[in-house]
Formats: sequence, structure tokens, C-alpha cells
Amino acid sequence: MEEKNFTNEMQNIVLENREKLNISGVKDVLSFDDQIIIVQTTLGLLTIKGENLRVNKLNIDTSDFSIDGNISSLAYSNSENFKEHTSFLGKIFK
Repeated sequence: MEEKNFTNEMQNIVLENREKLNISGVKDVLSFDDQIIIVQTTLGLLTIKGENLRVNKLNIDTSDFSIDGNISSLAYSNSENFKEHTSFLGKIFK
């Protein structure tokens, strides 16, 4: 079986009681609302789904990201599927 090596960078995900999520290795926030957040990470796109999701901390310099809410799922996908979208930070600093 062939193993994929995405990057040499580390990524940590800590989910506390399905209510608080801390992620390292975040490059950009592509989309967010109170039910879905899509972030570009060092290991690909990460989609976070839930209810009443709120971004608490976003620091692109240190690659740290933190959210609160009722988190129901986390799923990775390839970044090619989201290339046509403008990033959240790109919209702010346009």
C-alpha cells in the first residue's frame, strides 16, 4: 500500500467535549458561518460542521485556530476542490 506524504509540517487537532476545537497548522480560513467552517491546513482542507460555531482565535503568523460551538464532524478533503473560492482573509484585505 502506498503511503501519501503531504508535508513535513506538524498539525495538531484538540477537540474538548465536542465544544472547543484548537487546530495548529492552519494556513487560511476559506469559509465560515455558524454551521460550517472550511480551513486550509498543512494537510489539506478541513471542514468543520456543527451548530453555533464561533471563531475565537485566528493567528495566521503562528498557524493557530480556535472555535467554540456544538461540533458534529471534522473531515479532510483535497484543496483542488476549493481553488476557485476567494479566501476569507483575501476578502478582508482586498
